[in-house]
Amino acid sequence: MKKDRNSKNVPYEIENPDNVTTGILEVLEYQYHSKRGIDITISQPEFTSVCPMTGLPDFGCITIKYRPGRKIVELKSLKFYLLQYRSVGIFYEHAVNRILDDLVSALDPEFMEVTGDFTARGAITTSVTAKHGESNET
Repeated sequence: MKKDRNSKNVPYEIENPDNVTTGILEVLEYQYHSKRGIDITISQPEFTSVCPMTGLPDFGCITIKYRPGRKIVELKSLKFYLLQYRSVGIFYEHAVNRILDDLVSALDPEFMEVTGDFTARGAITTSVTAKHGESNET
């Protein structure tokens, strides 16, 4: 479903967040789940989406930290999942929470944290973090 581009005077169409699907995510078994826990950190420094108010592009780095249970995410599928956002009109705060919800649903991790560090717009930078579970960090 595409948003009416004329409603915000944007010269192109902004995709709806409902167009982002999780079916593209591939999940693998973490073969050492009964032997030891691990912490995984993944960074995607070229994340893009679109401001739903102005239609201007938003750029940032998405960092995903998680402690898997029985499942881990296959990285190429994660890359393609995140690429779906490049034409989607979504606020930073909503994008970070949506990514967290989608990954938690797919992986059922013991802990997960998603942070979006977005580049400056109007001399203001924004960092958004959403968490699931307990990190056990001291």
